[in-house]
Amino acid sequence: MNTHETISQMRALKLMGMANAYQTLCELPVDKHPSSQQLLAQIVEAEILDRQHRKTRSAIQQAQFRYQATVEEIIIASERNLSKDMVYKLADTSFVKRHENIIITGATGCGKSFIATALGYQACQMGFRVIYFSLPKLLQRLHLAKADGSYIKELARIEKYHLLILDDWGIQPLDTSARLAILQLIEDRHGKTSTIITAQMPVANWHDYIAEPALADAILDRILSHTHRIDLKGGSLRNTAKNNPK
Repeated sequence: MNTHETISQMRALKLMGMANAYQTLCELPVDKHPSSQQLLAQIVEAEILDRQHRKTRSAIQQAQFRYQATVEEIIIASERNLSKDMVYKLADTSFVKRHENIIITGATGCGKSFIATALGYQACQMGFRVIYFSLPKLLQRLHLAKADGSYIKELARIEKYHLLILDDWGIQPLDTSARLAILQLIEDRHGKTSTIITAQMPVANWHDYIAEPALADAILDRILSHTHRIDLKGGSLRNTAKNNPK
């Protein structure tokens, strides 16, 4: 069997990383060819890395992030009330393993969604399943699911994600149906998975925002237990970017 046939069979078996690495090694000058043992080790390692990269790309695509963000791009500054220790502590994603939550609050444009998304990207790279939603859009989705009979199925689908990102908490009023949906969503995930919530509204106002005391107590008891808090300070980073064009 010649080299071309071997590479074709590897690709037919969907061993893309192995096939590409084998082709690259075969194109080296003869005096630089690895030994048989080294060749096998290198193409197996290439296949493992390729599968990891493909898995990460798939996880990021399924997460439905609004944009790309990385932990390295997070602006760490004392005036933002954001320390390097806090960012690095959360970036190792151990909070997901421990089923802990994160709440990020701050003014419009101060980077709440960016930090949440960056941590979501990091979790995808660590092998966790992540899903991103704007809370108003998620509530609308669940409302439609109730109408077509897929509500329980949709809740079960969301429950399977290791990390749920709920962006834009508190930007629109909640009716009874929305309150109950939030409670069921949080209850299903409590103690088993992690949630990141971003909000302009201070946490101290959340009870009044939910409005129904019994439901507010139940929801906040689950959200606020085992939770890391980031309270961002300062003005809009969007304005900073406009005033300091590259």
